[in-house]
Amino acid sequence: MTGKPNAPASGRNRQPILDVLEIELRDCGSVLEIGSGTGQHAVFFAEAMPWLTWQTSDLAENHPGIRSWIADARLPNVRNPILLDVKQAKGVNGRYDGVFAANTAHIMSMSAVRCMFDVAGRLLSDDGVFCLYGPFNEDGEFSSDSNKDFDRSLRSQDPVMGIRNLEDLDDFADESMMHRERLYAMPANNLLAVWRKQGIQKENDDS
Repeated sequence: MTGKPNAPASGRNRQPILDVLEIELRDCGSVLEIGSGTGQHAVFFAEAMPWLTWQTSDLAENHPGIRSWIADARLPNVRNPILLDVKQAKGVNGRYDGVFAANTAHIMSMSAVRCMFDVAGRLLSDDGVFCLYGPFNEDGEFSSDSNKDFDRSLRSQDPVMGIRNLEDLDDFADESMMHRERLYAMPANNLLAVWRKQGIQKENDDS
């Protein structure tokens, strides 16, 4: 339909991501997507996983595009976007069994990435999962020359952007009472990392 935004990468990566999410979100009833972008992922995943209620979110300027994809899809289990800026998300409430984000960490500042993990940890139910897709480094090393070039391109656009080290993300997760359970290799030198919320630890800390 005319007027709908289109991100070609969403069409290329959606099936490999879905193959993982169908495993990781199989026991979830509700999912918050941080940074829904065009809305293409949301409707594709919601249609493929009808047991989920998929809550979209993004900055206000992206809401019209997301709404247009949702309106055309006419799915009962995908929700219109809520306003979510991870740096100003203290007023965002709710409880979700899963949180998902794709291609967000490398276009945010590191302080914003930390805020995203804080949001995920705060809104996840105990035992909930945070699934994050994108290019990441391990042990400070790029996984490919193309990722190294991509990182250089990002930093030339804005010095706060760049491909993140998984070890730093694990530290942010730990601060928000999550630990990494799995790491999936994805096409085009991307990864999908899965962290799980640990509610029991919090109860012990508070005792």
